[in-house]
Amino acid sequence: MSTPPPIRFATIGINHPHIYSQTRVLLEAGAELVAVHAVEPDLLAEYRGRFPQARAVESKAEILEDESIQLVISAGISSERGPLGVEAMRHGKDYMSDKPGFTTMDQLEKARRVQKETGRIYSIFYGERLENPASLKAGELIAAGAIGEVIQTIGLGPHRLRAQGRPDWFFQKEKYGGILTDIASHQFEQFLYFTGAKGAEIVASQVGNYHHPQWPELEDFGDALLRADNGRTGYLRVDWFTPDGLPTWGDGRLTILGSEGYIELRKYVDIAGRPGGNHLFLVDQNETRYIDASETPITYGQDLVNDILNRTETAMPQDHCFLAMELALRAEAQAIKVTGD
Repeated sequence: MSTPPPIRFATIGINHPHIYSQTRVLLEAGAELVAVHAVEPDLLAEYRGRFPQARAVESKAEILEDESIQLVISAGISSERGPLGVEAMRHGKDYMSDKPGFTTMDQLEKARRVQKETGRIYSIFYGERLENPASLKAGELIAAGAIGEVIQTIGLGPHRLRAQGRPDWFFQKEKYGGILTDIASHQFEQFLYFTGAKGAEIVASQVGNYHHPQWPELEDFGDALLRADNGRTGYLRVDWFTPDGLPTWGDGRLTILGSEGYIELRKYVDIAGRPGGNHLFLVDQNETRYIDASETPITYGQDLVNDILNRTETAMPQDHCFLAMELALRAEAQAIKVTGD
């Protein structure tokens, strides 16, 4: 007799390719994918081509009202993710959203309230840490005291625009939320995680459209300076200026300064150097060392499945999940516009 899967899950909204990673980490944890709903026939066909076990349903209600499904996942249009999460929790289901989990502070506050009322899990897939072996290895090293106390993080998240392949909503700020809300939510989450902060203020932030006047609502550059409640500081920069000459979508980097050393991550490429990604450089009081972190296990999917079964918070504390998005939304809201109108 075969062992039943630990949980059953379904997908609503597949507007960003991150949904494939979200699905994969759950399947690798033994979860069963049972259904998918999407209003775009081409996106639906591609998803079912990869995951034929997902039965296509006509409405999201068929998923939300199915009591055998414990978890809903989504990478829908960014502005629709928060409201869907509230619906899922009110239907007694846990929820995993692609980042950004919200595009407005009102969405965030409603989700916080409903999460407390229902006791459901609202998880956001901050893949630049949760699915990145180099980031996970850095966490292990820091927990072991490799660089002493963390003092500051510098997170860089450049991306290639690939405008010709982007849907219309990608260029509408009301739908994508702004560059600091969207891309930089990764960097805000990493800042909180590596500094151990439980709160932070946005010291300064700015956004701009330097080079894409044909899309006036697009922000192609943003940065922010942070100060945590524990005195740690952080800086982040995100942009859409990765040139075509780079062999991957972006040269994502993270530098973590400690009292006894520092770690630099070249997550996706070591330019003109070693092949592949997940490059970690550790400098301490004794040596400078290179670590290939590519074999570090990714545990987010299994941790989330366990949390669903045991009602725990091992994949990501709920307050931490929401706080990362709060910082991103606050930084976007108070950002000075440095170019354009």
